[in-house]
Amino acid sequence: MNPLITAGRRALRGTAAALLAALGLLAAAPAAHAVPSFARQTGADCAACHVGAFGPQLTPYGIKFKIGGYTETDGKGGKMPLSAMLVSSYTQTAKNLPEKPADNVSVNRNFNPIDEASLFLAGRLSDKIGAFIQATYSGIDHSTALDQMDIRAAHSTEVAGKETVFGLSVHNNPGVQDPFNSTTIWGFPYTSSALGFGMGGAGTLINGGLEQRVTGVSAYTFWNNMIYAELGTYRSLPVTMQSKFGLGKADDIGRVGSGTVYWRLAMFQDWKKQAFNAGIFGLNTTVQPDRSTPGSNKFSDLGVDASYQFLGTRQHVATVNTSFIRERQTRNELVANDGADNLKGRLNEFKLNASYHYMQTWGATVGRFVTRGSSDATLYSDGFANGSPNTSGYILQADWTPWGKENSWGAPWANVRFGAQYTLYNKYNGAKNNYDGTGRDAKDNNTLFLFAWTSF
Repeated sequence: MNPLITAGRRALRGTAAALLAALGLLAAAPAAHAVPSFARQTGADCAACHVGAFGPQLTPYGIKFKIGGYTETDGKGGKMPLSAMLVSSYTQTAKNLPEKPADNVSVNRNFNPIDEASLFLAGRLSDKIGAFIQATYSGIDHSTALDQMDIRAAHSTEVAGKETVFGLSVHNNPGVQDPFNSTTIWGFPYTSSALGFGMGGAGTLINGGLEQRVTGVSAYTFWNNMIYAELGTYRSLPVTMQSKFGLGKADDIGRVGSGTVYWRLAMFQDWKKQAFNAGIFGLNTTVQPDRSTPGSNKFSDLGVDASYQFLGTRQHVATVNTSFIRERQTRNELVANDGADNLKGRLNEFKLNASYHYMQTWGATVGRFVTRGSSDATLYSDGFANGSPNTSGYILQADWTPWGKENSWGAPWANVRFGAQYTLYNKYNGAKNNYDGTGRDAKDNNTLFLFAWTSF
């Protein structure tokens, strides 16, 4: 695990200030992924649902399959909604890590035969109910925990003469239920090093800050294959329940407020050979870091996103995805306990990436990420320069997917992707040079990540 995540979690036990600093690092953990049980259920190849035949980036068919509750089927019985995934990796940072994140990990380079291994319950449970539930073993800290979860029910009818889907989702992370997979947890990079530096030491609450520590319920509708709307709320999991799920009591973020609201509105267009979606989304909540004493901090997140896909005949596939999140913070509890200087604060996150895949086999992606926020010398002190959370950089990835396409060997059981990813930082935690006061520069965090990723 990222050594800075570990440090942030240790600090969280003693001070609420670490909550804000840890949010961006939580989002750096590898995301959940596509599963072959869906392909076996529908009779369609993985490339029908996923751009490049692998990963969470969905095609129009995949978007509609998710909105429909994971229930579409080819009508043939005997399909078990089970899949598994394994990621092996090699990570090398430009300069030694500040400290060893685990006993079995080097401070500069590390080969992990089992980076992460997941088991999925994913597919149709009844005519109108489907599920995506992931349990993951981490080869870094040798622990197993409940990962992403999305259980949904969907019903299709007509409204004003147009096909309309009404659905309900129960899930454990704001955004895991989002069908467009262009924002938050589903955005690029679709897999990343657990030993890297992510996108900085600060991140918005909606972008991983509540991940797996809450239970959410949202209702959604999809009208005329064009307009998508969703409204939901969240409650914190009890600490004892988090422990039973393998999440660890010490990493509890606290209690989210009873007035927590998540919302999403998007427009979608499927032109067969091209597709486009654009939308807005938001999360408004309070977080009480210490469950035993009063005092909370308020978060208001507002985001916009857009995605364009050129699909053609699937020989040449190109995509562009972008998102911007603006977070406003009111730090009542932090200021009262000397965890921050300023009552009000802001944090903005921008992401842009473009990809190209040839024959659903060879792919290349380039991404840009920028985090900027208001300075606070107390909140952003340890490991930050100038009290600033600002971080920016680029991610470059090349990948090869030999199996996972229509008519490929072992389809739809065998799915493999090999990739090389490089993350470059031009600013980290507030500065280009000496951001942590020990002489470490942003470029020292540049990370090479080689991976072999298979699912079956």
